[in-house]
Amino acid sequence: EVQLVESGGGLVQAGGSLRLSCAASGFTFDDYAIGWFRQAPGKEREGISCISSSDAGTYYTDSKKGRFTISSDNAKNTVYLQMNSLKPEDTAVYYCAAGSSWWVNSGSCPYYGMDYWGKGTLVTVSS
Repeated sequence: EVQLVESGGGLVQAGGSLRLSCAASGFTFDDYAIGWFRQAPGKEREGISCISSSDAGTYYTDSKKGRFTISSDNAKNTVYLQMNSLKPEDTAVYYCAAGSSWWVNSGSCPYYGMDYWGKGTLVTVSS
């Protein structure tokens, strides 16, 4: 059974940091890219970043460059999202997803390219 389990969300003050984790199981980790997406209340889902597990290639949505850093620990089948200088507008449910590394290699990371999704973890940034 494919599973993607996010953790690390919570309540943080503006300007603070959080590190989210995505633990993957049930598929060959190295064959996939793992992406982070988020959805705020009343808003559409938006992409943040993806990483190719095979070669650590990364993609970031332009607006997310600088404050967000994606990384992977292939030995643990886990991908991380380090989030710094958090703002109230970063409040959302954060999801990780797995899809073809082709997307990252092609310079994109669309939510419709993902095959498997986690259930999400809530991040709340207070002002």
